[in-house]
Amino acid sequence: MGDVLAGFNGAWEFGSDSVLIRYERGIRTPKLLQALGERRVPLAALQGVTLTPGRRGTVVLRAEPRPGADPLMEAAADQLKESSDPYRLVLPAERETLAEYYADELRALLTESGPAERHLVAPPEVPMSFKAYDAKASFDGTSVAFRWFWTGASSAKWKAGDQSFRISDLAGVEWRSPEVFEGHLRLLRREGGVRQPAQPDQDPAAVVFGLGYGPVHESLPFAAAVLAAVRRAGPEVAVVPVARRDPADVAERIRHLGELHRAGLVTDEEFSVKKAELLAEL
Repeated sequence: MGDVLAGFNGAWEFGSDSVLIRYERGIRTPKLLQALGERRVPLAALQGVTLTPGRRGTVVLRAEPRPGADPLMEAAADQLKESSDPYRLVLPAERETLAEYYADELRALLTESGPAERHLVAPPEVPMSFKAYDAKASFDGTSVAFRWFWTGASSAKWKAGDQSFRISDLAGVEWRSPEVFEGHLRLLRREGGVRQPAQPDQDPAAVVFGLGYGPVHESLPFAAAVLAAVRRAGPEVAVVPVARRDPADVAERIRHLGELHRAGLVTDEEFSVKKAELLAEL
């Protein structure tokens, strides 16, 4: 196709075998998209295209990635806000006809569907690092390191000491958005005999987020890069189940969540969603 379709939050350049997505750097563009800069998405990584009405006189063109094709979306696990979706292009409503044309052209080029056997979209570049509430996390492409902060790390983490994990020793990554209650990044270990603590603040293989610590635009690309490296380490990679929480711990956390809700620090919706998540971990 070779054409470019520009929207409010970026521009899509259509090629014969891929779409190059460039994100705007403006103040209205979510920080995650600014951090990504641009991404080349192979057509083999996509399974559909939609065009729907947006807000305030806009239309939204969205490409649907295949499950498992993009390490960023796999790590995000449906936790991204709509505005931070890297596969959305927002356009003025008067360009709907043009957008429909490109949507039809793109659909005609898509031949794959269903889960991908491997990542098809390139992960964020390494080395990279970010500050969590209790540690500085860094990744050089072969190992992940956590260096604890004395102001935030639990006694369990201080006792364990600073941590370094080789990619070959990991089975996956668990990322919980810092924009919801109890955000964290946890490394899932391969060793079947290693029982990881249910609480991230007690797990030396996890870092916890907080206000201003582990923001989405820093921690999610980090998680995606680690996940991509783990997947490349071998096809035998399996997800390690996270240990179930103790019922007393869940009850205590629900009580604390209720206090935050009564104080107005957590909305009704956030309270209901998080309470359901905690109960599901029993």
